[in-house]
Amino acid sequence: MTSATAPEVGVTPLRVVGGNPVPDPAAAERAAAALLTALGVPIDDEATRETPRRMSSALIEMLTPRPFDLTTFPNDGEYDELVLARSVPVRSLCEHHMLPFVGVAHVGYLPGERIVGLSKLARVVEMFCRRPQVQERLTTQIANWLQQALEPRGVGVVIEAEHLCMTLRGVQAEGARTTTSAMLGRMRDDASSRAEFLALATRAGDSR
Repeated sequence: MTSATAPEVGVTPLRVVGGNPVPDPAAAERAAAALLTALGVPIDDEATRETPRRMSSALIEMLTPRPFDLTTFPNDGEYDELVLARSVPVRSLCEHHMLPFVGVAHVGYLPGERIVGLSKLARVVEMFCRRPQVQERLTTQIANWLQQALEPRGVGVVIEAEHLCMTLRGVQAEGARTTTSAMLGRMRDDASSRAEFLALATRAGDSR
């Protein structure tokens, strides 16, 4: 099969709203059909006729962050110990191969003048997952965003994930997991705070 048999794909600039590109579902479906055809995958029978639409819809969902407001509250009780959300789901796409990597994030902070609604820690993780990523950058983006938005005394993020680009192709290292961390403020500078966070995050990983 030559490339001439693939459906023609028109490339048009994406609309940008609020600094973010807006997906074009019709163009994405045409592109998915062209890619599948170029790969020799038939898309003309009952089972696969809708595959380009399903494929493009799935990718759009995985690459489109859901907006949310960061809800914070005054730290009236002057709580000054670690707050940790363990095993927050991580689902993202490797920007090098556009294959998924999946795992968990352990996100903690030492409160300052304000505390955050706990569900919002998971929302922040999801927000940065829904774009082409590398795990190292994802980890630091989550930590930096929380530090800037919440102004806590410290932030710690650990991510453990399995990359399908490493387990399904190439070296095919099935079961291999990658761990990354980012520490800011007292989590970075104070040895006891850092050790407490890492111990709890490790315990969370062992309990899965």
